[in-house]
Amino acid sequence: MKIAVINGPNLNLVGIREPEIYGNIPLNRYLEQLAAARTDAEISLFQSNHEGDIIDEIQRVGFSADGIVLNAGAYTHTSIAIADAIRAVTAPVVEVHISDVQSREPFRRISMIKDACVAVIAGHGLKSYDLAIDYLIQTQP
Repeated sequence: MKIAVINGPNLNLVGIREPEIYGNIPLNRYLEQLAAARTDAEISLFQSNHEGDIIDEIQRVGFSADGIVLNAGAYTHTSIAIADAIRAVTAPVVEVHISDVQSREPFRRISMIKDACVAVIAGHGLKSYDLAIDYLIQTQP
């Protein structure tokens, strides 16, 4: 099974940025170890701070991957364009968040992409990524 993990803006700073919310483990290191340890999936990793690059990556992998794990960061709350890209591809997409966005600022409770996704996993720290991968493996033929 091929799963693409796509991360949006500022997620390259997880481990440094607001450790009380996101923890102190660098996300790239965590995901590299996760990808290496998973024997049940071939996992590709991508991160960009630019909305268009995220859309391009969804389009690039969205017809060949068996699933996409997407943490769109702040674009979750603003990007109709990313939602449209999700709807345009055949791969199922799981929206992921490290923190519990429902218990944070009111603007973070709004997701412009959730209706285009097959599931939302949030609030489990970095383990949210593991749970999203497990979900895709368990629900895809």
